[in-house]
Amino acid sequence: MQHRIVVLGAGYAGAIAAGRLAKRLRREDVAITLVNAEPDFVERVRMHQLATGQRLKPRPFAEMFAGTGVEVRIAKVTGVDANRRTVAVTGADGDGELAYDTLVYALGSGWNPQGVPGTAEHAYEIAGRPGALRLRERLARLGAGQTVVVVGGGLTGVEAATEIAEARPDLRVALAARDGLGDWLSPKGREHLRKVFGRLGITVHEHFTVGSVEADRVVAADGTAVPAAVTVWATGFAVHPIAQATTLEVSETGQIVVDGTLRSVSHPDVYAVGDAAMAMGPGNKPLRMSCASGTPSAWQAADAIAARLTGGKLPHVSIRYFNQCVSLGRKDGLIQFVTADDRAVPAALTGRLAALYKELVCKSAAWGVANPTLGMPARRRPVTHKRTAAGSALREPA
Repeated sequence: MQHRIVVLGAGYAGAIAAGRLAKRLRREDVAITLVNAEPDFVERVRMHQLATGQRLKPRPFAEMFAGTGVEVRIAKVTGVDANRRTVAVTGADGDGELAYDTLVYALGSGWNPQGVPGTAEHAYEIAGRPGALRLRERLARLGAGQTVVVVGGGLTGVEAATEIAEARPDLRVALAARDGLGDWLSPKGREHLRKVFGRLGITVHEHFTVGSVEADRVVAADGTAVPAAVTVWATGFAVHPIAQATTLEVSETGQIVVDGTLRSVSHPDVYAVGDAAMAMGPGNKPLRMSCASGTPSAWQAADAIAARLTGGKLPHVSIRYFNQCVSLGRKDGLIQFVTADDRAVPAALTGRLAALYKELVCKSAAWGVANPTLGMPARRRPVTHKRTAAGSALREPA
């Protein structure tokens, strides 16, 4: 009988994991099902572009996985029973249940209102396509001179503020940051960021802790109010809540705790990748939620699953960082080079060349989803880890 592999979520990490597994294992030995709520791959790193009215290339999963052996099921995941090894889903054909022998959990993350009063009611977000499209429609209705306040001084906030300011120079764009602008960058990176913000006319409110969001303003904890026709909330991400409702061991952030092969420490039939995983990187620091973490974690998990099922050698490759890529509109950018554990070093690439570098990274990331072995030939190996007639999986030593 075929070994049933179910992959939940088809962002960068989930889609790569499914495709890579299909390249590593014989089709007659495995049944790979990829579950996702949307029929197209979403380039999450481009949501600020979508929000400003730019058209993104459609990437339907039906085309991406045609002929690979991966079955794509368009449905929403509503629950996971890690003890029974089943997944509850709901889609166009109603409610259903999928049984698995190996589960790859890649439901990722969404926006994080952080419990700030008024945020859920009045703020816009760009953590996914629905939010970006909602913001795009709202921005299109804004008249000249109206104010957009982006809350969040990290990568997402900086990219959103600069993209909006460049696309709509008739608007007043402001950024509210809890710390100083670009505090995580090198001196060269911070200097360039401030230069770009000045050129685009973006007002910066530094050391600004938001106490509440109202329909027409953002109010700081100390009572200071900043007018805002539109508030964009970009203060970080929160993981999908389903894992917390299971018997899987999760961290305080709700991420599934995994070992070096991205395997759950409590349920060996489950692997978590991307934002859903509490995985440790260099310096014993948790990997940050990002495409830069999600892609290599998908490679690692898929190769580990394939190795365990075929009796091969387990991969032991440390996931590390090389740079942080920041678009500052379509014509400018910042590439901050970092240590393996993601700390800024003095070197940084700026300007038009950095913008081209970032665009190449974005295109390469999308190409990598459709080419999960990076164009290298792959040998599909037979599965030796079989499922019994009763449906239980025979387990190999770790």
